[in-house]
Amino acid sequence: MTTPRVRAAAALGCLGLAALCLNACGGTPTATSEKPSAAASAANAGGIRALVAAAKKEDRLTAIALPGDWADYGGLIDGFEKKYGIKVTVEDPYAHSQDEINALSRGNRPTAPDVIDVGDAFARAAARQNLLAPYKVEAWDAIPANQKDQGAHWANNYGGYISIGCDAGRVRPCPGTFADLLKPAYRGMVALEGDPTRAESGFAGVYAAALANNGSFDDIRPGLDFFARLKRTGNFNATQSTSATIEAGRTPISINWDFLNLGYANQLRGKGVNWQVAIPFHGSFAQYYAQAINKDAPHPAAARLWEEYLFSTQGQNLRLHGHARPVLMDVMQKEGTLDKAAAARLPMVEGTPQFPTDAQLEKARQTVARGWTAAVSG
Repeated sequence: MTTPRVRAAAALGCLGLAALCLNACGGTPTATSEKPSAAASAANAGGIRALVAAAKKEDRLTAIALPGDWADYGGLIDGFEKKYGIKVTVEDPYAHSQDEINALSRGNRPTAPDVIDVGDAFARAAARQNLLAPYKVEAWDAIPANQKDQGAHWANNYGGYISIGCDAGRVRPCPGTFADLLKPAYRGMVALEGDPTRAESGFAGVYAAALANNGSFDDIRPGLDFFARLKRTGNFNATQSTSATIEAGRTPISINWDFLNLGYANQLRGKGVNWQVAIPFHGSFAQYYAQAINKDAPHPAAARLWEEYLFSTQGQNLRLHGHARPVLMDVMQKEGTLDKAAAARLPMVEGTPQFPTDAQLEKARQTVARGWTAAVSG
């Protein structure tokens, strides 16, 4: 059973947005229709119907780093394949954000990823490297301004809060705060989902630790100092935390997104694992994951149709089934299209989420890139 430490409700998102308009039919092709590889919107491609037809001709979509148990990508991929008859292939499903950028950097290849899902700090880096195609989904105007690139190279789709997951069958009592993680009882137990220099989840874990230890969006250094202390006490576990390592007892405590930890709780309950989840009051950190299209996508129409699907009402509600908070949640709630039952299962959290600026994220990313290895070495 999960035990989120919570007080007042707060959804990721922004209130007072313009109404969400998703045109399921699209218009008829226009004389100025672009090829899918050049289309910056469905309208540019001749409308949704024309985009669907072009994507079906391509017959496939290549993705990367999309495990089925991550924010309900299993359900999303199944839904996309059934709706459009387009096969989705996921290369290296457990890769991290930097691995995705590296895959795009290899240039125009038939096996290159068509689309990526990365932390927004990594999305900004990919845009600076001119790796992404500009594209505005039909729901573009409803996406909060601080959750999308002004040049339309990426847009955030879903997010969550950093949480602490714990195998209550192996650990007593389970920790609920970052300060707890330093206790001698947790020797060799505390893991991250990925290396903070390569994975957004690990990077966010360091940011949350910084906020819990007198750091700020401007100063992530206390987060590195925290993990250095965790290493010195013998509590840090360098194993990458996954559902498999949790089930095997190799990572009994995991700092990770709430949507992943909550998903593991459901997934492993039938296997005898009592995975509990706490969202710390101190060190509360929320962030989104961005969607983007490879500028050299081998299947450009399918790539654009995939983005439309992820930002549609259907796609956004499926995020809720994976315990993630859809970026259009507030708009859908106002319009009555939100899956209320699924939304009610999200943990309630304290306060209104705040997000670092682009400059703060880049400074923090550089600090972690320079300091992580030294913090946990030895």
